[in-house]
Amino acid sequence: MKRKDLIKHLIKSGCIFVREGAKHSVFFNPLIRRISSIPRHNEINSYLGKKICQDLGIEIYIKK
Repeated sequence: MKRKDLIKHLIKSGCIFVREGAKHSVFFNPLIRRISSIPRHNEINSYLGKKICQDLGIEIYIKK
């Protein structure tokens, strides 16, 4: 999956961008107070995308 599509899904699901790390972007879900980081690669493995969504407690992103 594309990184930008996953980020759009996170923001649409209510997650907030916190900061840019050296190699990752950090997002926060204020509803359940959980943080997850997204690597800065153009393509993100679907397993990792699923894990990020589970960590943030949101619906799993499925490319349409």
